Amino acid sequence: MSQPTATTSDSHLDAIWHRALLDELCAIHRPSASPGEREAAEWLIARLSELGIEGRIESEPAHGTYWWPLGIAAAIGAIGGLAALRGRRLFGAALAGLGAAAAVDDLPPHGRRRLRKLLPHGERSQVVAELGPADAERTVVVMAHHDAPRTGLLYSPAIPETLLGPVPRDRIPDTSPPLMWAAFGGQVAAALGAALGIRTLNAAGTIWSAGAVGVFADLAARDAVPAANDNGTGVVGLISLARALAADPPQNLRVLFLSTSEEATCDGIAAWGERNFPQLDRDSTFFLCLETVGSPHLAVLRGEGMLRMREYPARSLRLLDGLADELGIELEPNLRNRNATDAVQPLFAGYECAAIVSVTELHQLANYHWPTDVPENVDYDTLRDAIRLSEAAIRRLDERWL
Repeated sequence: MSQPTATTSDSHLDAIWHRALLDELCAIHRPSASPGEREAAEWLIARLSELGIEGRIESEPAHGTYWWPLGIAAAIGAIGGLAALRGRRLFGAALAGLGAAAAVDDLPPHGRRRLRKLLPHGERSQVVAELGPADAERTVVVMAHHDAPRTGLLYSPAIPETLLGPVPRDRIPDTSPPLMWAAFGGQVAAALGAALGIRTLNAAGTIWSAGAVGVFADLAARDAVPAANDNGTGVVGLISLARALAADPPQNLRVLFLSTSEEATCDGIAAWGERNFPQLDRDSTFFLCLETVGSPHLAVLRGEGMLRMREYPARSLRLLDGLADELGIELEPNLRNRNATDAVQPLFAGYECAAIVSVTELHQLANYHWPTDVPENVDYDTLRDAIRLSEAAIRRLDERWL
């Protein structure tokens, strides 16, 4: 990992400043929809205010986890599968099917999260700030998130290192595994096995669902990590862009800085989008997401989606790829994400958008959801390149639209 050094005269690209910001943010214990998340939001508002950019915090009730709703859905599936194995086939099939439907309903971008709405709530705190002409015809929304994820054995770095370490680099998969399929796959198998009278399938689905309950219980028992890379780096990138644009504001572009509550499977951007997408024209709005940009290799995602993969718009990709070439920034090619960044909501809503991320040699997010996700393990060269690329995209969109 590169260490922070003052390598540029541009103050917004100063890695020593980036490290200082990360140290401050990571000192805040900030799980989703918690008082710590509110404190992080207030910290971000203060940093923007220092740059002359006034923002606001949008607060609303939110559950703040994904392990409880998905764990309950898996438990329903396991109970249904067990009931079918004990002779109540139709009841068991219906119950397991209900568990599968509840899990799918909790996942972005289309889930309505009905089960989650029944669970205890905290308070979600999201930051919105604005710069540029208020009456501009074009808008860029720069997105990050300031909450922090919980760790769990599911995220142990030993798993990808064991599975992918011996694989030649040119054969490492460029699409991340669909981890969240495991949240409903057991219930589907149990329901099908019960409905069709296939006892082995029913039993396998029941065991799978019970195993998922164990995984989510492990997450519930853990605590949030410092989250320097995921996504302190995105927040630092947002502040850095705010500094650059405050010093030289766009002339034809309104820029919204949006920092969400993301770690409960993108529920913050889902709620924000319900309120704001109707006012944001699809032909004149661009979403730019900074997500975990402190791993060694920078990338612009080609596609994304937990349940169904959708490709990013070709025009958006051409813009980012072309600017990376102009700036001499090497991008890791052809990466797709089966988990979700906040960009998944505007992507499926039909906006021009792009997600800038970073990965290791194994195409993994460095220190992902692990206690080692601390400021000293961030690659500050990658963070700087993400900021450079993002600023270039905003400047180009200010000059001319896609």
